[in-house]
Amino acid sequence: MCLLLALLLAGPRLVIVIWYLAEPARWALAFSSAIVPIFGFLVFPWTTIMYMLVSPLGVTGFDWLWLGLAFLADVGSLGGGAWKGRQQMPTTMSPP
Repeated sequence: MCLLLALLLAGPRLVIVIWYLAEPARWALAFSSAIVPIFGFLVFPWTTIMYMLVSPLGVTGFDWLWLGLAFLADVGSLGGGAWKGRQQMPTTMSPP
């Protein structure tokens, strides 16, 4: 279970690193500064990957749908961890 969780969390970030090393010119074309892709790497990796897929021709039409789905995947992964952590906390405290 822990290995699967580690792969799911590291998977999109590993794709970002490999893709950046393979095509740095595409990243430079898509992003004008380094702040946005670094923030995407840390917080929204699926959205960053999807933006790199749809950005060469400009973001229009159904591209917004794909970006929205990737954003929901990122928010779901962030919120899912918080929800699971909340379920593991004890609801009542016993006196010492």
